[in-house]
Amino acid sequence: MRIIAGKYRSRRLSSLKGLTLRPTSDRLRETLFNVLGELVIGSRFIDAFAGTGAVGIEALSRGACEVIFIEKHASAVALIKKNLETLDVRTDTRVLATDVLRGLQILAEEGSAAGKPREILFLDPPYDNAADYDRVLSFVGSSTFFSDGAVIIAEHRHKLDLSEAVENLQRVRVLRQGDASLSFYRRVKDSAENSAGGQ
Repeated sequence: MRIIAGKYRSRRLSSLKGLTLRPTSDRLRETLFNVLGELVIGSRFIDAFAGTGAVGIEALSRGACEVIFIEKHASAVALIKKNLETLDVRTDTRVLATDVLRGLQILAEEGSAAGKPREILFLDPPYDNAADYDRVLSFVGSSTFFSDGAVIIAEHRHKLDLSEAVENLQRVRVLRQGDASLSFYRRVKDSAENSAGGQ
């Protein structure tokens, strides 16, 4: 795996051997960040089910002011830290070694999103764990931790059709690439406004 653009462009990242992790492909990562564009600059980027940390590190390379990695598996946590050390990244990152929902609860307990940078949440649970999408999207959609206008992206198997709206989240775009899809959500002020949303 390599970092595609930004400060750490072309630097290589380590992964775990075997099928323990399913890293987001370079091509899909490039598509993701092409869509996000300048939204990443100055954002607080949360890489949930972080795995190798490649997506969060790409965000950091492209100008995110802070990246938070949430990953519960010890081997993957060690790998994220190794990749950060390889790049000599010592600030503006945080690794939460816990379940994603618990990690988001910890962040929510630390304070609301008021006055903080725009939040971008990327979630990529194991494709077979469909329930993880529902529980994380429901938490994000109902939590006041994420400000209006926050961007949430879910990577999933293209055959899995995620909900158009979840609490105060409105799906605004779906991009398919091979067997994978990216569903983009925006947080809106009121779930009643969902029908009027979309970009």
